[in-house]
Amino acid sequence: MERISDGSVADSAAAVVARLTAALDEVTARTQRVLVGEIADLRGDTQLVQLLRDNVAANIDTVFSAIRHGIPVEHVEAPTAALEYARRLAQRNVPANALVRAYRLGHQEVLKILLEEIRTAELDASRRLDVFDEILAVTFRYIDWITQQVLSTYQQEYDRWQQSRNRLQADEIRIVLAGNDEVDVDAASMALRYPLRRTHLALVLWCENSDDDTLAVMERYVHEYAAAVDAGEHALFVPADRLTGWAWIPVTEQSAPLPPHPVLRVAAGRPLPGVAGFRRSHRQAQLTRTVMLSADSHLPVSAAESGVLLAGLAGHDLDEARTWVAEVLGPLASSTDSDERLRETLRVFLCAGSSFKGAAARLHLHFNSVKYRVGRAVERRGRPITEDRLDVEVALLLCHRFGAAVLGD
Repeated sequence: MERISDGSVADSAAAVVARLTAALDEVTARTQRVLVGEIADLRGDTQLVQLLRDNVAANIDTVFSAIRHGIPVEHVEAPTAALEYARRLAQRNVPANALVRAYRLGHQEVLKILLEEIRTAELDASRRLDVFDEILAVTFRYIDWITQQVLSTYQQEYDRWQQSRNRLQADEIRIVLAGNDEVDVDAASMALRYPLRRTHLALVLWCENSDDDTLAVMERYVHEYAAAVDAGEHALFVPADRLTGWAWIPVTEQSAPLPPHPVLRVAAGRPLPGVAGFRRSHRQAQLTRTVMLSADSHLPVSAAESGVLLAGLAGHDLDEARTWVAEVLGPLASSTDSDERLRETLRVFLCAGSSFKGAAARLHLHFNSVKYRVGRAVERRGRPITEDRLDVEVALLLCHRFGAAVLGD
């Protein structure tokens, strides 16, 4: 073993690193094996693995050059391969944490190799510690600096890529929603990364106020719900604007109730199959949203709930709906608390097949109380409900769904 000069500690550190520079390929390969073995997210295709190797080699060569030539870390330029690797991980949705871990574990492995080299050098014990301390200080500063550089690059690329991907997804989704019968289902599924041949539950999500995290909150809600219903495949989420998101979740024919959220408002269609179901469930969710907006409802509402879609169709012209409700219900369409109780009792009574007993069970009231309220409701209306029962049921439904929006004073 050639003896290392007994000059300054920096000279000795430079000599150690110079000897390892000659074995850069071996140092790179050993470090890469550790990273791929420890971090599953880095086990990509051949192209990505090759770029990882170039990234490792470039970083090691850069920091070794800084030590050999006494270059301050702040004067070093980030390797092109390091920045490109960060961009590529962002494009593939590999978590930023995997990138940070790669630098930490890579630093640890390179330090092990350097320590092995120092131990074989002909230096006294004290000088060995000083040399290792010198190398440790420089490499730590480099890792701290380069990590900031690559994370900044990663985030910029992630934001750009997500915006671009969202635009492409939105364009593809609008093509599917347009109802073009010539849509290539398999090609569209691949473009959207979503199984269009499955049964779909469409959601429309929105909030009143926006901040930088609003769309992320929506997307998180969608994926948490998808996990809760065991969707088995990735849900599809795309921003419609800065306050609104559209989503589709591959489900079975039945799905769990949507959980309430303190900020978001959520409207759902019915679970429906295939491309036609993808479109129809979305239209249903839009109609459901119309109902929620008109009724100022903040709890999630599904199109599967009785009367929601019918109310949604009427909700496009609430002024006309209000006039019609007043014509059908007469004084019963007033906004007083007592008339509201009478309307709700009459509505449930009719839904129960005009059964006083059935309505009493649903309303948790005594049989006679239901009978009395139904009689009072008919009196308030001013005429029997036998001849235009369907109109009465629809008018009561609109009152139930829209409340004050379709009621008189």
